[in-house]
Amino acid sequence: MGVTNDIIYVGVNDHKIDLFEGQYDVPNGMAYNSYLITDEKIAVMDTVDKNFTHEWLDNLANALNGRKPDYLVVQHMEPDHSANIVNFANAYPDATIVSSAKAFTMMMNFFGKDFEDRRIVVAEGDSLSLGKHVLNFVAAPMVHWPEVIMTYDSYDKVLFSADGFGKFGALDVEEDWACEARRYYFGIVGKYGAQVQAVLKKAAGLDIRIICPLHGPVLSENLGYYINLYNIWSTYGVETDGIVIAYTSVYGHTKKAVELLAEKLKANGCPKVAVTDLARDDMAEAVEDAFRYGKIVLATTTYNAEIFPFMREFINHLVERGFKNKTVGLIENGSWAPLAAKTMKGMLEGCKNITFTDTTVKILSALNDESKAQIDELANELCMDYRAIREETANKNDLTALFKIGYGLYVVTSNDGKKDNGLIVNTISQVTSSPNRVAVCINKDNYSHHVIKQTGIMNVNCLSVEAPFSVFENFGFRSGRNADKFENEENLLRSDNGLVFLSKYINAFMSLKVEQYVDLDTHGMFICTVTEARVLSDKETMTYTFYQSNVKPKPDTEGKKGYVCKVCGYVYEGDELPEDFVCPLCKHGAADFEPIS
Repeated sequence: MGVTNDIIYVGVNDHKIDLFEGQYDVPNGMAYNSYLITDEKIAVMDTVDKNFTHEWLDNLANALNGRKPDYLVVQHMEPDHSANIVNFANAYPDATIVSSAKAFTMMMNFFGKDFEDRRIVVAEGDSLSLGKHVLNFVAAPMVHWPEVIMTYDSYDKVLFSADGFGKFGALDVEEDWACEARRYYFGIVGKYGAQVQAVLKKAAGLDIRIICPLHGPVLSENLGYYINLYNIWSTYGVETDGIVIAYTSVYGHTKKAVELLAEKLKANGCPKVAVTDLARDDMAEAVEDAFRYGKIVLATTTYNAEIFPFMREFINHLVERGFKNKTVGLIENGSWAPLAAKTMKGMLEGCKNITFTDTTVKILSALNDESKAQIDELANELCMDYRAIREETANKNDLTALFKIGYGLYVVTSNDGKKDNGLIVNTISQVTSSPNRVAVCINKDNYSHHVIKQTGIMNVNCLSVEAPFSVFENFGFRSGRNADKFENEENLLRSDNGLVFLSKYINAFMSLKVEQYVDLDTHGMFICTVTEARVLSDKETMTYTFYQSNVKPKPDTEGKKGYVCKVCGYVYEGDELPEDFVCPLCKHGAADFEPIS
């Protein structure tokens, strides 16, 4: 199979495997990918699992068509990719092994040899020329092993991404990419979100047209879709609006409570309710859903003064994968001394940015009027934002929305008549209460200033502390004149003035009509009346201090010499920063960089 004119797929499909890594059910098998790059010199990208030695060597020989490979590039040392390094070396004794220093140490551990007489050790920033194809090596430690390198072919614009962007399933089976890639990611890579983010930042500076992972299909279309999902997953953001209920039930009473709650959630406008029985359903899929949705309800029985074993296992999976940024509701059941809620809460106490609902449902053996009322309260609490965004249930005159204004961070949305737009602002204040007037200051250089001055309307979305860095990247680091900031959004929500409001990461929004404009030299102040106001949640408003301390990534400057972007943290390594340099991430110029101290 040709990936490009010079890159050939030589991997294999495995339909014999039942459990990947001894634990993940793979009904559609697995693909072990390997690639051949033909040029003046020839490079082979990784090997395959030990059970497919001869099939792989045959694929390789057929693709080589009589030529001999010059290099074997080893990006990842997990045995499903590295098992045939020695067999390759024996078959092609003149070929050189190319990999990271840690990988060669692992080769000694696996094979008793590290190919000292025929190897090239590469690290971040190194390159290898094959002729017109130049391989540029990108260190990707802990994505998801410490030795991993990725490789960028600057000629064909191909990123060989190791286990990144991989999925379960053989290549001769058609299935949805996201479902099995998500289960793969959270099961195998999920703990290492910070490391994935570091690699995505490096990738942002590359012109990538094709991604070649070690599992799953070659990705050559709509790469923004895949990269956006990886960005959401690695920042532990919300991919899908909805609520997942994970439960265990011994005699059916807890299950009955879960079924009642699911009905109440749907009646309150929850767009998706995913229910999983931890004793019967696939645990990896349950973990996948826990990270996919922004809210989760854990329901279980007290068992031996603890919790039911399948719930304990489930929570352990979440904790060890860095579970964070979620709203959690609890349902406990016990006949004489319910302890499940306390135990579950204790297990999650080390997880970051977990918000527990005010309501905890307590069942004494079976549902009664009191516990049914608690289920009503829990459903109302979890669905506060869903009711606020639905036309038929929204309170559009909830002026407590004004209480959400502080020295916070906001997304101001507008529309230029062709597309929706948004930008980050931090200068919004209520100036009068009768009538309610709000002042919004916007830099004149921003496209939104131009749009709002023409249209006279805007929406102010009050960001909550749940907002991930990706929100600031999208709305703060690029211009709406040149970019569609809602290109990855489906089913956009609109207020009565026709403008978009955000469906997540906000606690309130206000629709504003401009009544007066004040010229402040570099900025313009729009003094507005409030035409609509909704409160979506009780989450705290994102302040600038909270953003700097908890959301904005800390730049990795240790041991580096150069300059760091004050806006997004991008690191430019070099003695001098060019005057015309533009940050590849936030698009700010050299003036917003400072020397690494």
